[in-house]
Amino acid sequence: MSALPRSLGGRLTLALVAVVVVPMLALAALVPALVRAHQLAALEDRLAAEAQLAADYATTVLAELAEDGPASLDALAKRLGASADTRFTFVAPDGAVLGESHQDLAQVGSHADRREVRAALAGDRGVDLHRSETVGYEMLYVAVPIVQDGRVVGVARAALPLSQVNALVAQLVSTLLLAAGGAGLVALVVALLAASWITRPLGDVARLAATLSIDPAYRGRLRQPAGPTEIVQLGQTLDRLAAAVQESLQRVGAERDRLDAVLAHLADGVVIVDSRGRVAHLNAAAERLLGMPGALAAGRTAAEVLRDHDLVALVDQARISADPPPLAGAFVEWQQPRRWLRAAVSRFGAGEASQTLLVLQDLTELRRLETVRRDFVANVSHELRTPIAAIKAMVETLRDGAVDDPDAARDFVARIDDEIDGLHRLVEELLELSRLESGGLEIALAPTPPAALVASAVRRLAPLAERARVALRADCSPDLPPVLADPERMEQVLVGVIHNAIKFTPPGGSIVVSATAEPGGVRFAVADSGAGIEPAHLPRLFERFYKADRARAGGGTGLGLAIAKHTVQLHGGAIAVDSPGLGRGTTVTITLRPADPG
Repeated sequence: MSALPRSLGGRLTLALVAVVVVPMLALAALVPALVRAHQLAALEDRLAAEAQLAADYATTVLAELAEDGPASLDALAKRLGASADTRFTFVAPDGAVLGESHQDLAQVGSHADRREVRAALAGDRGVDLHRSETVGYEMLYVAVPIVQDGRVVGVARAALPLSQVNALVAQLVSTLLLAAGGAGLVALVVALLAASWITRPLGDVARLAATLSIDPAYRGRLRQPAGPTEIVQLGQTLDRLAAAVQESLQRVGAERDRLDAVLAHLADGVVIVDSRGRVAHLNAAAERLLGMPGALAAGRTAAEVLRDHDLVALVDQARISADPPPLAGAFVEWQQPRRWLRAAVSRFGAGEASQTLLVLQDLTELRRLETVRRDFVANVSHELRTPIAAIKAMVETLRDGAVDDPDAARDFVARIDDEIDGLHRLVEELLELSRLESGGLEIALAPTPPAALVASAVRRLAPLAERARVALRADCSPDLPPVLADPERMEQVLVGVIHNAIKFTPPGGSIVVSATAEPGGVRFAVADSGAGIEPAHLPRLFERFYKADRARAGGGTGLGLAIAKHTVQLHGGAIAVDSPGLGRGTTVTITLRPADPG
């Protein structure tokens, strides 16, 4: 091989000389056999390569399509047969034909007895030359095993008719018999073979280049032939180029995956708008804030997705401005539903490739906590200011001479004592609420009959209800399953809720305290026919010091429901308040876990 010319022209010249000289020197009896053997060997190599390529494709199909893989092999065989002008067959380990490029599967019988198939199933390359029962003429068959996970799962077979080889041998025999004309004919045939020898590696290079142009991530490599220097160098260069492209794609893919992971787990909403003002991407947080899936938002205008004039104006200013600031921001009140957002926008890229990044930070919870904190300070100040002012006024009155009047002094001291008791109750309730919220309060959970809790609470408040001329009754079956509760603390919760109901139910009204079994436990309900509550106040009733009557005409500290909520939650239960509206009564429900979950 080293003595052969390395250039394409030199090899072509050598081939043409060989075509002319060798046939004239060969023995007439050997030339047909030699040419036939050469053609069959070349054809066998070609079919082996094509069968191996078909096996590789079949392995990919079986791996990617799982259960539908075998059904797709027939389509694969027909597609390969149409592109390579070769007959392809896919055979299962039991001999059943799964794919056939030139015939319908219904017309093809079992191939279990074919020698080439048996050899391929044994793990070797199978080769056979026989007349096809399917197409009716002599063909050369080459079969290779389809290996998946280290085991043979089928056979890929490639076949070509021998009509060209037989015709060539007949032509050579005729040429030798015709003497002078035979040399020219042999030269033509050898020239054609030389052209094929040269163009075959070029075809491999062209096919790889075409595949890379369609799928840059293709991981296949060029099968380098022992061809001319120029073609080998071209193939090697193309291989290096393909490897570089694949490496670049892997780096870009890894960066994209990292960016997608960051955006997906980011708590702030991220919206990317392209240069035309259309949304290119939403992360999960933005989908939740805007109430629109990313797939539905992609391609829509920013106005359609954001649905807020201020946000759209902020994005358009950054997108259209010739010299936008690096980062622009604004606070926006979002109405659907009502939320407070901090929006920050910036633009990156230039021209048609520029994109605008909008970051939405939800400050609703922070504003709510700020409101709660502000209300808490105001409420504590109010609750303390009134009794302290009263005590100070009475002390000043006593100092100014009332202390010398025994009746007045006793009256003022009694009032001061009442105010101090009120302050003491306020401090005790604040301390209890603080212990409940911090988890520092321990409760003794035990199986408790719901009927006993309801009866005890109703019995304690019956005198108060009678004085208020409110009908208070219990509606609770003694057969209810026990709940897991601290009896003393849950009775305090029920007493507090019933006390509120009595306080806000006018004379002649009624209060029903009931308990019913539910799949998740036992549901206690205190339903009154009293003043009711506006729906706007319901979400905040369990806040500390919150009162639906802002003038505080109802009295109390406003801590009772907050303490009740934390006590119920400490029991693993839930509490809720429902009211159809003013004048239509209120229902407080408490759900506790059953003592026996089974």
